[in-house]
Amino acid sequence: MARVFPQGRLVYGMQLPVQSQSTIYAEPWEASATAADLAGIARAADRAGFGYLATCDHVAIPRRLAGPMSTVWYDPVATLSFLAGITERVRLLSHVAILGLRHPLISAKQYATLDHLSGGRLILGVGAGHVQEEFEILGVDFARRGAVLDETLDALRAALGPEEYPEFEGELFSFKGLGQLPRPAQERIPVWVGGSSPAAVRRAAVRGDGWLPQGDPRDKLPAQIARIGELREAAGASGPFEFGAITEALYVGEPGWDTGRRTLTGKGEVLAESLREYKALGVDQIQVRFRSRDRAELVDQITAFGAEVAPLLND
Repeated sequence: MARVFPQGRLVYGMQLPVQSQSTIYAEPWEASATAADLAGIARAADRAGFGYLATCDHVAIPRRLAGPMSTVWYDPVATLSFLAGITERVRLLSHVAILGLRHPLISAKQYATLDHLSGGRLILGVGAGHVQEEFEILGVDFARRGAVLDETLDALRAALGPEEYPEFEGELFSFKGLGQLPRPAQERIPVWVGGSSPAAVRRAAVRGDGWLPQGDPRDKLPAQIARIGELREAAGASGPFEFGAITEALYVGEPGWDTGRRTLTGKGEVLAESLREYKALGVDQIQVRFRSRDRAELVDQITAFGAEVAPLLND
């Protein structure tokens, strides 16, 4: 099992705007943004040395949640495949795919094809999901979604492996004698588990190659990281493991507008000094996000981060 990124270096990635527009994080300009905007931002991040680009996953949003969540959720496989064709080096992360909504052989076909077409750039980020109606309309037991995801991950380890005819026998899924080509370009698809609940942390430790926290502030990360270490040791899990964190909102430079009191602003050295604290906490990769008023400003922020902040993250 190999790491996605080099050990000992703090790597930076980002969740793309436009493709999901929850009111928690979407900027007003995203509502009228286009595929060309998404492409321009992705290319800028690729040029600026970002480790990954991430997209979310929801199939359908009920009216009761459409206010805060919106109904804008691009399909992750379609979006990441589009991005694979217009970028060169950046990794492609599903953050997070709700795998329990789909049979493992469907997910295996989609993500194996994506990894094959992208030349081995997929990181499969997974999560249990939280929208009950989404599960019910697709015929999946919402109350058992954790157990469904656990078995789905076990099935996918087989289905995304090197064998043309993978075999798996479980309580919910079983398959053999069914061939799927193309195989993934990577020998083993890295699986990062998202979520900060006790169940998600355990799933990451036992079944994942990495952990994607969900909104943990800095002071909560050390305990979570230690807990995952304990769980991995108890389960006899060996091999590399990559810890993530989502940073505060950032703005490189001095904004001439109100970016919010929680936004970290300032010159490259100031931001880098703050972000290096994540590395000291045991974090391997940070997911950064920028305040912006339009695509041009976001591209400028991405470019400035790559030029002025990134070189100072690993002093």
